[in-house]
Amino acid sequence: MFHPYILRDGRGFPRSRSEHFFKKGRRVFPTGITRVTVDHEPSPLYISRGEGAYLIDVDGNRLLDLNNNFTTLIHGHGFLPVADAVADLLHRGTCFSNPTEHEITLAELLIERIPAIEHIRFVSSGTEAVMFAIKAARAFTCRPGIARIEGAYHGAYDWAETGQAVSPAIWNDPSVSQAVPAYRGMPRSVRDEVTVIRFNDIADLERRIASAAPSLACILIDPMPSRAGLIAPEPSFFAAVEAIAKQYGILIVADEVLNLRQSYVGASARYGLHPDLVAAGKIIGGGFPVGAIGGRKDVMRVFASDSGKPLLPQGGTFSANPVSMVAGRVAMEAMTDGAFAALESLGDRIRAGLRKEIARHGAAFSVTGAASLFRIHPKGKQPTDFREAYLAPEEAELMARLSRHFLSCGILLPNGAAACLSTAMTTADGDAVVSAFADFLSILEATSTEAGM
Repeated sequence: MFHPYILRDGRGFPRSRSEHFFKKGRRVFPTGITRVTVDHEPSPLYISRGEGAYLIDVDGNRLLDLNNNFTTLIHGHGFLPVADAVADLLHRGTCFSNPTEHEITLAELLIERIPAIEHIRFVSSGTEAVMFAIKAARAFTCRPGIARIEGAYHGAYDWAETGQAVSPAIWNDPSVSQAVPAYRGMPRSVRDEVTVIRFNDIADLERRIASAAPSLACILIDPMPSRAGLIAPEPSFFAAVEAIAKQYGILIVADEVLNLRQSYVGASARYGLHPDLVAAGKIIGGGFPVGAIGGRKDVMRVFASDSGKPLLPQGGTFSANPVSMVAGRVAMEAMTDGAFAALESLGDRIRAGLRKEIARHGAAFSVTGAASLFRIHPKGKQPTDFREAYLAPEEAELMARLSRHFLSCGILLPNGAAACLSTAMTTADGDAVVSAFADFLSILEATSTEAGM
């Protein structure tokens, strides 16, 4: 086993500057950091700069970045076309209370590409996009409730996050509601308005939706839930979602904040889902804060204020700010069909390589994902839903060891989340990922052999 401070060639992995900043951070932030998603085992890596597919931390360590700010940076770091466009814009103003042409050009691009989007509104984050998509569904249907997928992540809106923190202790007890609060003190009434369904389970979907249908405004669904396992949807499941939504007059809200990067037309179109509303974010901001709600014109009319107060007011000081709009447009224009195909080819190469190493070592691992996303599971059988992907304590520790090992190889691998690729990565970078994993399996194999002697 390799310690996280030791590189694979035996050299020390310097962390003194990161530790210095972490100590300073602890004096001003709870836990020393400002995002719960930041790995700080034992201290976070503080970044100095990014260069293409790589990060350089404050101690000078150079790391291949498979996180890309949680899948946001589809072109990697310092993408020159975006940097040049934003630099030119900064001298002319970064935000105004009035609209600019930049929001129109990004809107036109997204409407042209994403089949489900006819009209669109911009906000400043993925959380806001999901929140306003849910609110739009409520305003359109005059119903308060939502249905959502067990274990999936949809940001920090109370109704969207209720039901993501489920565990075996909960799902093994039929008397306990699956709509588990995400934090202490969450209003109990939220739980009563959320129906939790299992991904790829048609019987569970039909049973739970039928019982809650009169109060449901929408079914909130990530076409390939990342936090719930990055598991591919069964075509029959999406067909069932559409059929039951139509039967009861429920809208379908596709959360593509993360998975829009799966193709030129997004994830819903890739998998045959026809949502009424789409929440987008991450890659459409070119590395700057952004979110968007798009969908059918008649549903999006809830935002309209042509004849007075809209059914759903939506503002936001930084919504559609020109920096995010310009950066997003430039980044998305560079994501041509060919660019998406190249990323998917690299993703296929990595997933195939990982699976080949698993087979060669006879290891109890599996790989999920598609396009530019992949996730490694410490399970011999590939999971098909969140419950199967859920990590037991010993599995969670094994994955933490895997992330530490990748770090020792100079690769930043997200622990318990989707790893993602950028257009800045090369086939050599992809092969390095496979090689690091093969090395880890060899170490596990050797350790297991020694323990059995």
